[in-house]
Amino acid sequence: MEQVINKDYGLPPKETLILEEYREQHIVFEKLLRIVKRILRESIQENKIYINAIEGRVKAEDSLAGKLERKSGKYNSLSDLTDILGVRVITFYSDEVDKIAALVGRIFTIDWENSIDKRKMHEIHSFGYNSLHYICKLPREKYFDPNYPQLNEIRFEVQMRTALQHVWSVLDHDTGYKSGFEVPREYLRNLNRLAGMLELVDEQFCLIRSGINDYRRQVQSLVSSGSFDEIELNGDSFSNYLELRPFDALNKRIASINQAEIHETSLSRFLSVFASFGFKTLGDIDRLIKRDSEDAYQLAAFQLANTDLDIINSSLGVISLCAVHVLKQGGGMLELTRFLEDLNGASANNKHRAEGLLRVAQNLSFMKK
Repeated sequence: MEQVINKDYGLPPKETLILEEYREQHIVFEKLLRIVKRILRESIQENKIYINAIEGRVKAEDSLAGKLERKSGKYNSLSDLTDILGVRVITFYSDEVDKIAALVGRIFTIDWENSIDKRKMHEIHSFGYNSLHYICKLPREKYFDPNYPQLNEIRFEVQMRTALQHVWSVLDHDTGYKSGFEVPREYLRNLNRLAGMLELVDEQFCLIRSGINDYRRQVQSLVSSGSFDEIELNGDSFSNYLELRPFDALNKRIASINQAEIHETSLSRFLSVFASFGFKTLGDIDRLIKRDSEDAYQLAAFQLANTDLDIINSSLGVISLCAVHVLKQGGGMLELTRFLEDLNGASANNKHRAEGLLRVAQNLSFMKK
């Protein structure tokens, strides 16, 4: 068997022993890393927290040797170092860092004395280090392997930061932290100005998301109360409106013609159609339903009268409503085709279907008024 020759870093005896202990325990650290990442990932998913990434690493030997050399005499054993194993959870928003922190506090045993909230360190060069660092241990109730009891004794670090904080930290490290190069004052000033901008962007993203969530809750409340004229027509409001199933009554009447089953399909694509009609609020759609449902039913009934269809699409009622609206606005073959193209995209079948709708509609009373 080939003998492995370890690199000699020329460290003092105590630091050399620590490095040898690291080599012996490396496989244990790798195992712990996999366990910690899995537990974190599963817990974050269970709590429905949407994050950017989970990263992790066991400190490289060269990096550890460099640290032992720089801080010679500080550490007596490998267990004194808390960053041999590090895991980083990267969130999209700053308020989610606190959610992750609360979760980590429930999952692992926290060494509060050595944990650091660097977000509270308001120094000139602090943005890149604004992450939250917890020093943790793996509780036996979360995971225990009798073959590796030391897994529950090893301290490891969990860093929690936003994506912007992470980007800044990586750039900051690359610029000078580990290079031994002191950044000139003029460039340091620019870096600090950029750090302030990124911190402001982080805060604004959070405020914007909170504002959007407040708006969505307001829309849900107004839709539930039936205050449709107060609600601007957009993707969020239309989605909430569809949850009320406003076209069901018309579809059920149409289905009863042939005792047909209704096949459900998404109606969200009709948003662009209603917008092309010049509708500004949900009230415009609601008035369309109340005003034209009877004529839309008659249009659909004439189309289905001589068929034996036993399944209809849930979009049939809305299509009939839209066709009646186009015709009542003075539209004809061209406008019906344009409406179908807005709905379905360009297709030769749109013109054929428009011809059928116009032919049937000409027999109905609303066309003769």
